[in-house]
Amino acid sequence: MEHIRIITKNHTNPAYGGALVGAHAVAARMGCTLSHRAPQVPDDTGEQSALLDRAIADRPDAIVLLPAHASAVNAAIARVNGAGIPLVLFVSEPTAGAWVGFVGSDDTRMAADLARAVLQALPSQAKVGFIDGHPGSITTPLRRRGFEEALAQYPGMELVEAVSGYYQHDTGREAASALLSRHAQLDAILSANDLMAMGALEALEAAGRRVSMGSINGTPDAIAAVRAGRLTATASFNTHRFGCLAIEMALRHLRGRQVPSRIVLAADIIDAHNAAEWDKPYEARVCPDWDQIAAAD
Repeated sequence: MEHIRIITKNHTNPAYGGALVGAHAVAARMGCTLSHRAPQVPDDTGEQSALLDRAIADRPDAIVLLPAHASAVNAAIARVNGAGIPLVLFVSEPTAGAWVGFVGSDDTRMAADLARAVLQALPSQAKVGFIDGHPGSITTPLRRRGFEEALAQYPGMELVEAVSGYYQHDTGREAASALLSRHAQLDAILSANDLMAMGALEALEAAGRRVSMGSINGTPDAIAAVRAGRLTATASFNTHRFGCLAIEMALRHLRGRQVPSRIVLAADIIDAHNAAEWDKPYEARVCPDWDQIAAAD
């Protein structure tokens, strides 16, 4: 029975918990064992590199990795390559190394679609704030680019400020508090993930203010907030599906079957019209059909 080591960026983002649920579902169906590791300090590249070295020593049959940085873990990835352990990536791709395949979404397009879903309902002269992710994260500049591309389609609207929430709840709340304290008029906030958006909602409630807000991940908490009218929309950066497909990709490769080098899933926008369809825990979500996804790619 094969053993796969999954290494993510942190233990705090519920979206990565969703990936683990999907991974375990496929492991149970296909007959393999899994172990999971992540840095204790969220997104710490030194810790993640050490976890990759520990995995090399433990000799799993494959490693599934969510890299914490575009280049800071490249040396550790090179050591994985040198050890001959197959590597599958999900969510993000670093700047160097070799891997069997990648599973993710087009972050820029997803962020642009999410932003348009929020901006289209605003006044023509709306003031908008961004909450960016971790400055070192691969997805942060991609999502910022998507937000900017969407905002450029509404020339009367203004970006008043972009702040970093580091992809975490508490720092997301602090970032939103800073935006609110510095801008008496703020019509919308675009948050690069749901975890920061949940913190931002707390800041809004504490300040007694209400703005339109969109975020990314489609976590159960965010979907519940959409249904309650507290969040305008969230994009289904469907990490549950990523986890399903990354484990199946690794196992199919180990068992001598061909796999695509990249699987890029389209992101759905979840708003008041369809949130009820998405409002279910990760454990109740269904893994996608591999053959259908692979054929589409």
